Amino acid sequence: MRGNVKQAVPFFHVTDMERSLRFYCDGLGAVRTKEWAPEGRIRWCWLELGEAAVMLETGLPERATVCFMCADAVALYHAFLERGVAAERPFVGNGLWVTTVVDPDGYRLDFESPTEEAEETVYGG
Repeated sequence: MRGNVKQAVPFFHVTDMERSLRFYCDGLGAVRTKEWAPEGRIRWCWLELGEAAVMLETGLPERATVCFMCADAVALYHAFLERGVAAERPFVGNGLWVTTVVDPDGYRLDFESPTEEAEETVYGG
């Protein structure tokens, strides 16, 4: 697992994307480098400020998640299961394999890695 996790990225669940983009981009100077905009409205985006990043998404019940960008999230999924940690079966979202664990206080931690697999693919292994 050492060397697999590369970056921790806060994932904020926002109520008004346009207001949040004005704050982060216009106010703080972040740059939107990736986005998902079904029906022409931005629902998810990746913002960069220097070497730091933050993700924003609307329409989710949680308020915040920490996403760990990894070399291989599927390998981490197997490592977590071997250690007795309840991890959700990986799926593909926004071009990333995603597996999720919840810490003892209920905080959601997503472990994600880039993939060419089709969106919404669920890991079968």
